Amino acid sequence: MATASDYALYGAWAAMLSPDANIDRHTSHRTVPMSVLSLGCPRTGTLSMQEAYSVLGYASPYHFSSVFSNIKDADMWQEAFAAKFHGGPEIKDWRAHFDQLLGHCGAVTDAPAVLFWQELVAAYPEAQIVLVERDMEKWLPSCETLLAGVLNPVAGYVLRYTDPAWTGRWNGLGRAWVEALFGSTNLAKASSNAVARYEAHYAAIRAAVPADRILEYKLGSGWGPLSEFLGKPEPDVPFPHRNEAATLERAFGRVIQKALMRSAWNVGVVVAGLAVLVGLVRSDWLPFTKVN
Repeated sequence: MATASDYALYGAWAAMLSPDANIDRHTSHRTVPMSVLSLGCPRTGTLSMQEAYSVLGYASPYHFSSVFSNIKDADMWQEAFAAKFHGGPEIKDWRAHFDQLLGHCGAVTDAPAVLFWQELVAAYPEAQIVLVERDMEKWLPSCETLLAGVLNPVAGYVLRYTDPAWTGRWNGLGRAWVEALFGSTNLAKASSNAVARYEAHYAAIRAAVPADRILEYKLGSGWGPLSEFLGKPEPDVPFPHRNEAATLERAFGRVIQKALMRSAWNVGVVVAGLAVLVGLVRSDWLPFTKVN
């Protein structure tokens, strides 16, 4: 179970240390209004913004780290990626899909949600939209650190196969959003595409959504602009400022550690099972192995 010190270290990523909710959200429905679509790219203060929306009273703001609270969420996100980007089974009613997957959430930020900005904007016309940008000289190296973590070869080529139920799900989802946003799961290609894809993402949103529905929020502006735009009183606590680089580095390290432990257990169970089976065969205990 995640402790207060875990949350201080990992922020929302500390959910990976708590028992999984094990909810199949295909059976869920909307319980709170979807009020805020925070559609800026990853590494633009999304973890800080998630905390800010929570302080403002929005229920369970969704961030990639939220997947670790309920790993089965990855399955529904993958259905959405398949439908939109890979010619998979069509999702005819996106609002119904997101009401199931995000029905407990009053706000979204970060990937994978921002890859479905068109569907979310259309599904929730009553929601307000926040765009957070970051200076490109700071964003690009931060993004490259994120890409190196998501596309970690140990996780991507080993651990997601030795631990498919947990690592396979979050790693597969991470690779899905990277490919959709940056055009490749090759680290060098994704990095080289990053700036152009970033700029295209913001330009497309601004071209499609009326300006009066968007808050162009600059990190460091505090509660004022955000509270005014959302019609919320300013909280009497400091605006969240999560050092995302340090938090992410710690979180990736802890995630890989957990993946290794789970993989070791899974491999151990398989090896033990095979050892028992070999022993039974050698003892002629199994009827079909006896030779007359």
